[in-house]
Amino acid sequence: MRAYVAGCAAVVLIGLATGAAQKDRDEGPTSEVSFVIIKDYNDQPVRNAAVVMHELDDHGKQEKGGLELKTDAEGKASYDGFPYGKMRVQVLASGFQTFGADYDIEEPSMAITVRMKRPVQQYSVYDDHPKEQQQRPQPPPDPNAKPK
Repeated sequence: MRAYVAGCAAVVLIGLATGAAQKDRDEGPTSEVSFVIIKDYNDQPVRNAAVVMHELDDHGKQEKGGLELKTDAEGKASYDGFPYGKMRVQVLASGFQTFGADYDIEEPSMAITVRMKRPVQQYSVYDDHPKEQQQRPQPPPDPNAKPK
């Protein structure tokens, strides 16, 4: 009996969430946004990348909530129903730098291609560095100075 009640409650909650999402969509035009995520160094698709989309308010701040998509084997993901306005996109994939950018959604369909880059070596003051790297660079000679 408890399982039945819990199941009914879950169905009601899903219905309410779907209804709330539908209400937001009915407030204005929406767009189908499609993504292609590829590797910067060889143009091959990035599978299973997380594409996170957030609506932005008029001041450029993220609204609460958001959507997360996963790319398929061809590096593609899409969402139909994103409201017109500003959108922040973040793409996360293992072995790549995190990508982030803001877009204006103003058309019924929009295609976004993201080129993921490999991480770069970071400099740390705690690592040992050769003596020549520790010296501060000398300023370039002044071109207006008189010769000695």
